[in-house]
Amino acid sequence: MAQILDAIPHNENDAILCCYVNATSQIQIARITNISNWYFERVVFPGQRLVFEALPEALLEIHSGMMASAILSDTISCKRLCVTEQKVSTENGEEDSIVNINKDRNNNSDVEAIVA
Repeated sequence: MAQILDAIPHNENDAILCCYVNATSQIQIARITNISNWYFERVVFPGQRLVFEALPEALLEIHSGMMASAILSDTISCKRLCVTEQKVSTENGEEDSIVNINKDRNNNSDVEAIVA
């Protein structure tokens, strides 16, 4: 997946695909600042899913707030947001993809979604 404006500064083979969902009713700012020579920042609207590439050691900061103020409300390791895809055969012989998100932050259980 190409990130148009913010290329990862290191070997792209190290990059992992990540997914964060804003499950709140507030607009959030998702930011990665702990990787040298790289600054990643996106606005995430309520209910929106943010899919991005990052290095495994990256930390995603979630800033929440109203209007001109923002408070750091969470810091999540990008390893916990890692997404993997598996191809599976269905009963009628077609292939579907199962997207696995490593850990759900709320209950620490594996999460799966079937994508046709």
